[in-house]
Amino acid sequence: MRVRRRDKSWKLEDSVAELDALARAAGANPVATITQALNAPSPTYVGSGKLEEIEDTVGSLHCETVICDDELTPAQQRVLEDRLKVKVIDRTALILDIFAGRARTREGKLQVELAQVEYLMPRLAGQWSHLERLGGGIGTRGPGESQIETDRRLMRLKARDLRRAISSVRDQRGAQRRRRVRGDVRTVSLVGYTNAGKSALFNTLTGSDIRSIDRPFETLDTTTRRLYLPSGTPATLSDTVGFINKLPPILIDAFNATLEEAMFADLLVHVTDISNPLAAEAAEVVDGVLDGLGLGETPRVLVLNKLDLVTKERPTGDDVSDNGAVMTSAVKRWGIDELRFAIDAALSADGREVVAAGSINGAVV
Repeated sequence: MRVRRRDKSWKLEDSVAELDALARAAGANPVATITQALNAPSPTYVGSGKLEEIEDTVGSLHCETVICDDELTPAQQRVLEDRLKVKVIDRTALILDIFAGRARTREGKLQVELAQVEYLMPRLAGQWSHLERLGGGIGTRGPGESQIETDRRLMRLKARDLRRAISSVRDQRGAQRRRRVRGDVRTVSLVGYTNAGKSALFNTLTGSDIRSIDRPFETLDTTTRRLYLPSGTPATLSDTVGFINKLPPILIDAFNATLEEAMFADLLVHVTDISNPLAAEAAEVVDGVLDGLGLGETPRVLVLNKLDLVTKERPTGDDVSDNGAVMTSAVKRWGIDELRFAIDAALSADGREVVAAGSINGAVV
């Protein structure tokens, strides 16, 4: 079951559809959706009447999990679980679960584990709520408090060790990056909304065979390969983790080591799924994350990918849209040469010329 409150930036049905896709990507089988528009936050996440409706639905459909499309406070989660008698998770926990199943390299696993530890730390008290139900007396309050503090201390130590390990990975990436700079190698990073086809485009441009499946967050681990350009300019291309609406801040913090490839890039290639009805909204999300990372002024090329899903034949002439974006199909290899020329042109001179800057249905990218 999915519970969704109204979001002002996305249409209700669109956000619910995305939550449904995320739930299925995590292996869940959604059976019902309940929504509510609230003017102010509620200590129970939803109103009392809506909570009764959820309780009835959980019982009648024998649901095992309720997924809320917002980040719950620890108190909200405890209240909902006490009332519904089933597991209750929020959007952050759902995405973390997907990430945990996708991470393959040591770096990716470290970053996911750090995000999980930081997410669970403020929720430790709920793990010992059973002690509160035992009542007062010797052997209840004291052990409960000491156990919580012990767990918190252990998790703080775990988070410290994970940050040190990730810092070592960041240092290694920095050394690799400095060697590339000394060799006058230009760096290009693919960025975009999750499932926009970045990995497929990466494979087509570099001749690689990294895993590419049509589902959210298939790529977590950054991969860098040599990129051959028409001018012969030495360059590398990096595939990075995709973004999503309401991306949890702890994930951005944990994945800083990965996102540094984009932070130090000479050029960003913003890949958008043109077949997605929410292409404009997705582009705005990516722009917002890039701005938050301080990359708002980094030169970029806009790519409208998955063109084969909206037309059966390759367009004639230059594969460039009216707004200056390069139109491609990684699967059909449409527009790949045009994209190479666009990247090459953007890296020419001082590398500060923005070759393709346009808009998708009013969303400036």
